[in-house]
Order: sequence, then C-alpha cells, then structure tokens
Amino acid sequence: MSLNSVNTNIGAQIALASLNSTNSQLAAAQKAISTGYRVSDATDDGAAFAVAQRVRSDVGALTSANQQLGNVKGLISTTITGLTDVSNQLSNARDVLVKLADSNTQGDQRTQYIAQYQSVLSNIKSYIQDAGYNGKSLIGNITGSNGTFGGVAVIRNEVGATYGIATFSGSAFVASLNFTATQFGGASKETALLPATETFLTKLSAVGTALNTYGAASNYVDNQTSYNNEKIESLNAGISSLVDADLAKESATLQSLQIRQQLGTQALSIANQAPQSLLSLFK
Repeated sequence: MSLNSVNTNIGAQIALASLNSTNSQLAAAQKAISTGYRVSDATDDGAAFAVAQRVRSDVGALTSANQQLGNVKGLISTTITGLTDVSNQLSNARDVLVKLADSNTQGDQRTQYIAQYQSVLSNIKSYIQDAGYNGKSLIGNITGSNGTFGGVAVIRNEVGATYGIATFSGSAFVASLNFTATQFGGASKETALLPATETFLTKLSAVGTALNTYGAASNYVDNQTSYNNEKIESLNAGISSLVDADLAKESATLQSLQIRQQLGTQALSIANQAPQSLLSLFK
C-alpha cells in the first residue's frame, strides 16, 4: 500500500489508534482517582467486583448482627441490675427472718418485723416488674411488668446463627417468698418460715445462679461483638486490597497519560497534514 495516498492515510490511522488507546487509559485513571477504586464496578474487573460485593454483604450482615447484639446487651444489663437489687433485698429479708425466727420476738415487735419483711418483698416484686428493656423482659412475668416475658434467640453472626438466653421466673420466685400468716407464727428457727422442703438459702442460691447465667451471657455478647468488629476490619482490609486504587500510582499515571494525549493529538494533526504535501507535486 502506498504511503503517498490521499485515499488512505496510514500515519493518521496509527496516530488515531494510539490516541484512542491513550484516551481510554486516561479515562480509567481519572475514574480510579475520582472514585478511589481500582475496581469501582463490574466493567473494571468483573471477578474482583463480584468478590468485593459478596464481602461487602458479609460486612453489612455482621454490622446488623452487632446492632442486634447491642440491643440484647441492654436487656441483659437491665436484667442483671434488677437481679442484683433483688439479691440485696434478699439479704435484708434474711436479716428480718432471723429476727422472726427468735421465739422471743413476740407481740407488736413481731408484727413490725412481718410488715418490714412484706415491704422488702414488695421491693423485690417491683425490681422484677421493672426489669424490662425495649418492651422485653427475661424475669418480669408478674402482672404489671413493663416488658413482654420470654427468652431471647439473638442473631450473632453474618450467617444467621443464634445465641439463646433463657428466662428466670420472677413470678414463681416472688410467690415462693410470700409467706402466710401461719408460716410467720411462732417459729423457733429460720427455716420454719419457708415453704416445705425449701430454705431461704435456696432462694439466695437461685438468684445467684441467675446472676451467674446472665453475667456469662453478657460476657458472651461482649466477646461476640468484639469478634465481629475484628472480622469486619479484616474483611474491609481484604476489600481494600482487592479493589482500592493506589492513588499515588494513579496520579503519576494520569500525568504521564496527559502528556501522551497531548503528543498523540499533535502526531495526529501532523499525520492529517501529510496528504496536503502531495498537492505541491501538482503545482
């Protein structure tokens, strides 16, 4: 093919192809700099983008799981506060029962101690009723409680696995402490003031067991939340290494391509002028 042709300008075609390639690379560099991503959509690198989207979904799911764990953490903390106050009141109640167990405690003095015990029991009932959080309660199954009673199965990770938290029946507990007048009458020792086959220490132990259970649940939720946060950081680091742009490199590339674009434009302009030189042959 002749290089001196007005029909086909090989030089211009080569210059144009080179300029188009430079413009395409320049657009890619500008996109990376403006978005901060080497892979910002499927057109950049479909496989990498698909992996990044899956990992981003995991991050979102873990974030949601931590929100749910945070919510149940509030419920557990409220429950522990209520049971701790109940435990403190049980200590006061035990002091009163010891005094009532003394056969020398009679008459008006005995009546006053019984009233004092009933006052402590009323406080215990109130603490259990008020141990609700966001409309839920793990111990408040007494009439007047401010949360719906029931166990919890909270989502703990991105695949929907759950962690279960059981209930403690505040209603049965209060009922077991609500002694009759006969049980308060003329007892010679502390245990006689309690329902058959049970002792007051059993009640203390039951609350202690519940506190241990909910304390362990609180620690579990804290540890799971921390683990999820660490996993989120690791996943985000993985996404970053996969799709983030090296801005320093992209900036250097952009400057280089801008120079190449200018040179390419000039080369195309010169190549387009080549056929004009053939006119001098006909003068």
